[in-house]
Amino acid sequence: MDIIIQSLGFTAGEKLEAHVKEKLEKLILQDRIVRAHVTLFFGPDRSVRTATCEIRLEMPGNDPFVKESSYEFEQSIDAAVDTLQAILRKAKEKLEDQRHHGISN
Repeated sequence: MDIIIQSLGFTAGEKLEAHVKEKLEKLILQDRIVRAHVTLFFGPDRSVRTATCEIRLEMPGNDPFVKESSYEFEQSIDAAVDTLQAILRKAKEKLEDQRHHGISN
């Protein structure tokens, strides 16, 4: 899986990029993910400094997309990956259900 990290309005350090890659490694075993596009940026209200993480996964079929915000990028990344895991798990269960019902009919 290719991981493309884009930071808007700042330069992401090696530590932050390593955190993104470490968290996304969890998803490799889940599905046929071709590429992950990660965009990190601060929200529009600079006084609050909302750290936002958007992740779009390229894969056969629909491309899952999530957007999470927090006070720190690490928390936003963790929340986004957790949400993606739930989306992928639900899609996999739905596919298995369809296969199971297709066989019994």
